[in-house]
Amino acid sequence: MDPVARRTLRILESGLTYLVLALGGLLMVFPFLWMVSTSLKGQVYVLESIPHLVPQAPTWGNFVEAWTSSNFQAYFANSLAVAVTTTVLSVLFSAMLAYAFARFEFGGKEIIFYCILFSLMIPGIVLILPQFLLAKSLGLRNTLWGLVCVYVATSIPLNTFLLRGFFEQFPRELEDAALMDGGDHFTVFFRLVLPLSKGVLATVSIFSFLGAWDELVWALTAIDQTSKRTLPVAIAIFQGGQHATQWGLVFAASLIAVAPVILVFLMLQRYFVGDLWTGAWR
Repeated sequence: MDPVARRTLRILESGLTYLVLALGGLLMVFPFLWMVSTSLKGQVYVLESIPHLVPQAPTWGNFVEAWTSSNFQAYFANSLAVAVTTTVLSVLFSAMLAYAFARFEFGGKEIIFYCILFSLMIPGIVLILPQFLLAKSLGLRNTLWGLVCVYVATSIPLNTFLLRGFFEQFPRELEDAALMDGGDHFTVFFRLVLPLSKGVLATVSIFSFLGAWDELVWALTAIDQTSKRTLPVAIAIFQGGQHATQWGLVFAASLIAVAPVILVFLMLQRYFVGDLWTGAWR
């Protein structure tokens, strides 16, 4: 094949690849765009005979009504408090546990670690009854701390798995130098290892935040009091209650719920590290 034909073939292959990727991306984004479009429509335009992606008479009324109705602001505050607390505690405990597995030798180390990994294979729905009985016996039913404790416990195994692989690649020379300068292991961990691990910590922070923010089953099981509900429960009730057919209002509430997740991702994405998964599987 002559060079011109080879170059033409490469251009066609690249063009076809980008076309397929663009169509796939559009297919994935379109439902979200439709949700945004519907949230900006008045009720009279939601079920119009000829649907329009671009609203004919866009309005922010759905967002205002969703935010001010059905105690939505309190549910949002509850979810935010639970998600932030869960993220901080989960990342801290997981990092300490992973560092211990990566750097120290103690009896049953590998057995304990594999037991932690084994817990990842247990479906979450199977644990609902034991969690419920434990929360009831500890007086954590109908409390936000009852949600936080369960979310932290369920996020630690995956976070520990990811962080251990990263910490095992961390240069020991830096830690040895800090120890020789008079620092102890806590000093090395908090003032050296954690500041230099922003990428992997950002990643597990996003996982922890998403897990706590989006969780529905345990929140629905553990919380009976209306004032203690979180946002996923509120939106589920929102969709099944008096607003069930007001799709503009439902989609506006859903977009408000999605906003913090997008914000957290945008804030932490610059800390991502390319070798995270490589480290986790070493």
